[in-house]
Amino acid sequence: MTAPTEDRILNALRMVVDPSKGKDIVTAGMVSGLSISGDTVSFAIEVDPSEGAKLEPLRQAAEAAVKRLDGVGAVMAALTAHSETPSAPQAAPSAPAPDLGTRAKPGDKPLRAPPPAPNGGEVPGVTRIIAIGSGKGGVGKSTVSANLAVSLAMDGWQVGLLDGDVYGPSQPRMLGITGKPSSPDGTNIEPLRGYGVKVMSMGFMTGESESVIWRGPMLMSAITQLLYQVNWAPLDFLLIDLPPGTGDVQLTLSQKTTLAGAVIVSTPQDVALIDARKAIDMFQKINTPVLGVIENMATYCCPECGHEAAIFGHGGAEAEAAKIGAPFLGRLALNLDVRLMSDQGTPIVAAKPESPEALKYREMASELAAGVGAGAPHGSAFQV
Repeated sequence: MTAPTEDRILNALRMVVDPSKGKDIVTAGMVSGLSISGDTVSFAIEVDPSEGAKLEPLRQAAEAAVKRLDGVGAVMAALTAHSETPSAPQAAPSAPAPDLGTRAKPGDKPLRAPPPAPNGGEVPGVTRIIAIGSGKGGVGKSTVSANLAVSLAMDGWQVGLLDGDVYGPSQPRMLGITGKPSSPDGTNIEPLRGYGVKVMSMGFMTGESESVIWRGPMLMSAITQLLYQVNWAPLDFLLIDLPPGTGDVQLTLSQKTTLAGAVIVSTPQDVALIDARKAIDMFQKINTPVLGVIENMATYCCPECGHEAAIFGHGGAEAEAAKIGAPFLGRLALNLDVRLMSDQGTPIVAAKPESPEALKYREMASELAAGVGAGAPHGSAFQV
């Protein structure tokens, strides 16, 4: 099998003509961000923002042209737009701060999620999609996501985990999974597996030190492909480990899927809770129920003397859950074993299933499943 090269890919794309320009997309300077990782190819097609929706057939033609090349396993092509706008004049010092669209106005209706994908927002073969989010980074959301996913698999559920943090994927390391996803039919991607969980991440397609430099539209296109062009089925649960904040990935999910709900992870400290409230507010605005709040890094117990200290404060996330009427799934301690096992690619629930930390994750996973009315698992439990 011949490995894909930039020259071969560009030659294939020269066969794709943009009718509005009367020339191929390479000659027209529309191809950017070309990246080759193993047998996976990704690139963007720069288009006029006003023409984006009409040029989806062009994107599909470009993707198909590259897929036909020998040695290409998967293709991720996205339409992206970059428009130049004149700079606004600076306001006089006494002028009020500009309204950037966040202020409520008389008669405004509550923000609702945009219409979902044509299939009703359902990912084929997936029963429930649960987003796991946080307002800010560094609160342990990815660690929580990995351990909840494995806990559900250990209970007998069919579970998938989508690493939605395209710019900073961490699930390959968390779950100790290496290798490249395959695409037997050249269209759909086979997820990799770890600890009984189907996993998909941009981290499988790039090296650990390789950055992903994409504009928003390409990011949104990639998330859509990771949802609908991965062979997830059959799944009882698809957990999505979201990036921090309330940006493009979260918006794409609200547009493309029907979420069963969301879990919010926060540390107890005020600066984390401020951002967690924003994540909660976002899910409420897109009509996604908050299934629970988890307080991570709640305490630290000294391994030498046994003294327990609430170094980030205490009870903040629990109080926030009570305020919004959401279940409080529990608090997790800042624990060295959890960190070590995560870095080594073994979630604590699999590495030390009888430890207090693992048992707490198992309890949270069971409560989460009950909270969405999942009933009893019908599959075989994953054995550690």
